[in-house]
This record gives sequence, structure tokens and C-alpha cells, in this order.
Amino acid sequence: MRKLTKNMASTVFKSTDTLKNKQVKRVLICRPNHRLGNMLLITPLVQEVENTFPDCKIDLFVKGNLSAIIFKNYSSVDRIIKLPKKHFKQLATYLAGWYAIKKKHYDIVINVNKNSSSGRLSTKAAAGKYKFFGDIEEEDIAPKHADYIHIAKYPVYNFRHYLSLLGVNERKNTPVPTLNIKLTADELAKGKEVLYNIVKNNNKTISIFTHASGSKCYSEDWWTTFYTQLKEKYRNYNIIEILPVENVSQIDFKAPYFYSKDIREIAAVIANTSVFIGADSGMMHLASASQTPTVALFSGGRSTVYTPYNENSIAISTKDTCLEDWMPILDRIITIV
Repeated sequence: MRKLTKNMASTVFKSTDTLKNKQVKRVLICRPNHRLGNMLLITPLVQEVENTFPDCKIDLFVKGNLSAIIFKNYSSVDRIIKLPKKHFKQLATYLAGWYAIKKKHYDIVINVNKNSSSGRLSTKAAAGKYKFFGDIEEEDIAPKHADYIHIAKYPVYNFRHYLSLLGVNERKNTPVPTLNIKLTADELAKGKEVLYNIVKNNNKTISIFTHASGSKCYSEDWWTTFYTQLKEKYRNYNIIEILPVENVSQIDFKAPYFYSKDIREIAAVIANTSVFIGADSGMMHLASASQTPTVALFSGGRSTVYTPYNENSIAISTKDTCLEDWMPILDRIITIV
């Protein structure tokens, strides 16, 4: 599908095309994916569209049900068009989703991931005046941004580049927005209450997440050694484990733990901790989106693509380093917050 769709359309403007902010009333963002991390990673682009066109409404073309939860407090998000995860079992719903993007006219249609065949197809199929497929020649824009490779940042840089071709340059030098699930004051207060009921004191808390998928998941021995070191070094801190939906623990539930299937509740609990430590995963992105200092552990070479970049967050490559190398880095983050 990628081979079939990669050249099916391209972003082309006439030399006379210009765009005024007030002209943009409705934008469609296409990311037909259901994974937690991938949905959180488009929150910077949604914020960028909001900031550039404050009066516009945004529709999302996605898959699954998570996006409605993630974007619950985004007032600019008007309609979420959801494809079912198993489209052959829900064919009518699947086809209705594709029909919906043709029914309404958009001023701008954005494909988030240029390598997504369904993203390119939906961008082409949607009814819209300006369509951004993400097909920028990277050598034209990547040298201008040291962090262009980051999966949440390059769609924003691409969006700004397209707008500059249309005469819109207002935000070209501003920082890319961070991931943000936009927790409310009530949600944060509830998260604080839940956390207190776990730790029973007002000491600062370190949250850890020991699970990850496939090769990204560290062994039980690895996590037990790491957890033991954390307990020894940070005796005045609480340490709690955030459990995955599978309800498993790589430290055999030795730490106080929190389990929930409500991702907003999980984010609110993490937001009340001082720092989150975990491997590359959707939960790591959720911690970052809760605006919590996040220490991301990468066993492979994906850190430049997926590193958390909210304040006081950092990625640690564990492939060619050891525990003695990580502890000073952790100490700088933990003592700051």
C-alpha cells in the first residue's frame, strides 16, 4: 500500500496562492491509527493549528476510540471521525467514516504521517481546498531544525513550511508545542487524592512503568536491579508503579502500585508525581502529555524520534551504557523537580 500511495498525490500550490488566517474556518487532520502513543503525538499539531487559526474548528480522522478521550478538553476539536479497528467486521461503519470526510468541505486537510498509506488516501479523498500530504523534500527543511526527525515535531515543521508558501509566517520561530492531554483542575485534584491514598504521606513521589511491548520491554532482573537502586538512593521519596492494562509487573508488584483502564485518571495520577521513569511506550508519551518530567529509557536507536521534550524530560540510551551512567542523569532531573 505504501508503494501504491506514496506518489499518488503531492502538495502543489500555484505561485499566486495566498492564505489569510480569517479564511480558515475548518481543518481536517488525518491520522487513521488507534495506538495511544500515536494519538498523543498529534496533540502538538492540533495545538499548532489552534494557535495559527484561533477561530477554526478541527475535525480528526482517526481509528478507534482513544482520540475522543485524549481530545476531550480541546474546544477546537469539533468532530472525531472514527474508523473501527477491525474494519472487515464493521464494514458499514468503516465505509461511513470514509464517506464523512467527503461530505464536508475543509479549508485545509493535513496528512500527519507521510508514510501512512491510509493517511495519504484520506487526505486525497477528503473535500478540501488546500491539502498537505507531508511530501516535503527533507533536505529543504530538515537542516533548518536540529530536531526535525522527531515524530511529533516534523508534522508541525511541515505545516509551517506549507503555510509559509501561502504567505502565513506568524509562528515560524516559536517552539513546537509539547504533548498535552489538557487535564482539568478537577482531574488533577482527583489524581492527587488517589495518589495520597496509595502512599499515605506528602513526600515527593517517583512513578515507574516497567512494561513495554516486544523488545522494548526490559527483563525482570533488569527492573529489579534498577528498582532496588532507586529505593536505596531516594529513600525520602515514594516510588509507585503504574501498571499496564495487562496488570503485570516486571518487579513482581514489590512497589505500591496503581491500576486503571481510564487513561485520563492514569495521566492525572502521574501528573501528581515528581518524575516518571519508563521505557519507550504509549504510557511514556502519556506521562509527557500530563506535563510530568519524564525519563524515557531506550534500548534501541529510536530516542531522537520519540524522546519526550516537555520541561525537565530526557531520554537515556541504555544500549551501550550502565546503571552507574544513568544515576547521575536521574539525580539531576529528580533533584530539580
